[in-house]
Amino acid sequence: MAELHIIGQIVGASGFPQNSLFCKWGIHTGGAWRLLSGLKEGQTQVDLPSTGDMAYWSHPIDIHYTTKGLQGWPKLHLQVWHQDSFGRCELYGYGYCHVPSSPGHHHVSCVTWRPLGSWQEQIAQTFVGGGPQLRSPDLIYSGADRYRLHTVAMGTVELELGIIMRHFDRYGVES
Repeated sequence: MAELHIIGQIVGASGFPQNSLFCKWGIHTGGAWRLLSGLKEGQTQVDLPSTGDMAYWSHPIDIHYTTKGLQGWPKLHLQVWHQDSFGRCELYGYGYCHVPSSPGHHHVSCVTWRPLGSWQEQIAQTFVGGGPQLRSPDLIYSGADRYRLHTVAMGTVELELGIIMRHFDRYGVES
């Protein structure tokens, strides 16, 4: 079977309204993919930068998959959260990106967005906090009903990924 190793890190995030951020992440694959080792989801620590607006996480990713086909290539989905001084957590953005399909070292920038909500929800979010969230996180990477959402752009998450591919040539894929 063909093998895919994803080794790297979630470097950090910038461009969000406030600091004190953390990230929940996961990898979604098709049915032909099997996880051999590593965690396919996780969460970073909270970073409160003292200077600048870049939150650094340097959170490691080390995953090993096998597959018999290319359909359902891995996608990395992200949720960026803000933690306030009282320990309350507020969603700041969703994002997803495809894992690079060529071997080597890759720098990936993943843009994020969040649901906008009605004007009543926007006013409540300003004074109380919180805000609208997706009922089904599958919408992040599926795109089925995402076109109907009203969203606002948020910041960017930076990733560094090393891709190692093995035995893909046996299945007609040249690297």
